[in-house]
Amino acid sequence: MTKVLYITYYWPPSGGAGVQRGLKFVKYLPEFGVQPYVLTVDAEQASYPSVDPSLLHDVPKGIEVIRTRSFEPLKLLAAVGGKGAVPHAGFAGTHKESVTKRIMRWVRGNWMIPDARKGWVKHAVRAATEVITREGIGTIIISSPPHSSQLIGLELRKRFPQLRWIADLRDPWTDIYFVKELMKGPGAERIDAAYEGAVLKQADSIVVVGDSMKRSFAAKYGAAIGRKIQVITNGFDAADMEAVHGVVPAQDRFRITYVGTMATSYAPGVFFDAVATIARHGPRPVELRFVGSISSDVKALALAAGVHHLCTWVPTVPHAEALREMALADALLLVIPEGAGAERILTGKLFEYIGVGRPIVGLGPKSGDAAAILKAAAAGHMFDRDEVPGLVDWLNNLMTDRCRRDAGGRTRYERREQARALAALIH
Repeated sequence: MTKVLYITYYWPPSGGAGVQRGLKFVKYLPEFGVQPYVLTVDAEQASYPSVDPSLLHDVPKGIEVIRTRSFEPLKLLAAVGGKGAVPHAGFAGTHKESVTKRIMRWVRGNWMIPDARKGWVKHAVRAATEVITREGIGTIIISSPPHSSQLIGLELRKRFPQLRWIADLRDPWTDIYFVKELMKGPGAERIDAAYEGAVLKQADSIVVVGDSMKRSFAAKYGAAIGRKIQVITNGFDAADMEAVHGVVPAQDRFRITYVGTMATSYAPGVFFDAVATIARHGPRPVELRFVGSISSDVKALALAAGVHHLCTWVPTVPHAEALREMALADALLLVIPEGAGAERILTGKLFEYIGVGRPIVGLGPKSGDAAAILKAAAAGHMFDRDEVPGLVDWLNNLMTDRCRRDAGGRTRYERREQARALAALIH
């Protein structure tokens, strides 16, 4: 077995989509001759946007998990301005924010570079040094965001020049879609860009979740960097889907469900407009169900479109319950936020939507990676925000069972297959 150290900030009991990639890699890598050790943050000291203790049961038995201390400035911000004043990635709040929260965003963008979890780096480097030396580990995999985690690789490179470093980037870095919300000044932008460049140049291999992200990094840093980049998408765990096998939607209404965070920048207004049309003329009553953290601005758009009374707003739920919510839907809503780099966004829930097997109605760039995967998996359709008539027609056809419902190309997106690809890169 080849020993590797898998370094990730998000690990159970952290909740949300970000934890799933690492958890499933670690679960399946041993099948392909790789023995992972996991280095993560002490959950008592972490700043997780959400928690899901049920995921602790999914950590494979026999895996050594090393937890370290961390300095978390987000907790200090919460102490000063209150928990509601602390901004999180994606900014799923409202543009009608307080002066305090706006100041907090500026502080985060200009003082916490590359991000607010940088205080974990020195503790992680110390612990990584110990386990690499003790176990004779020759390869590390660092998953981000938070992209400050990749700074651990820069430090370990100095201590272990022969160490192989695979940087796994789940999201863009300096040009992620909400970067303007951070209000970075020129100095902060330069420092952040320098970190990004150093990581991409010094890492031995770079893994990204989509083709557009690979092209973007290659265009920015050149062909030599591009040749180091491999695409391994997110996915779904077929074992998780067994729990919802046989769960079917109710027949007396047509339910469209969204699971996850939806910030103001997601701009789902045209979807609400389309639903208002089909609700008036469709053969069945329509129900909209939103499970997770939803911006008050999004709820206001539903009210303006006249569909607020069709909506049920459910707080964030454990992962197993989220899968059940998906399985109980007639269709699943996927929304790609507006903004620069939208074509590169590939949310983890897209793949679990595919795994559940319900038709997916997407709102976002038709030329993006998410649209390409929907097509490849025969799992649904992506609509631009100016395609309301087409969206209405597609939903009407779906309600009358005239849309294809089988996600026939989904096997390639199973977590076991992605672990196989990562193991090949490790070997």
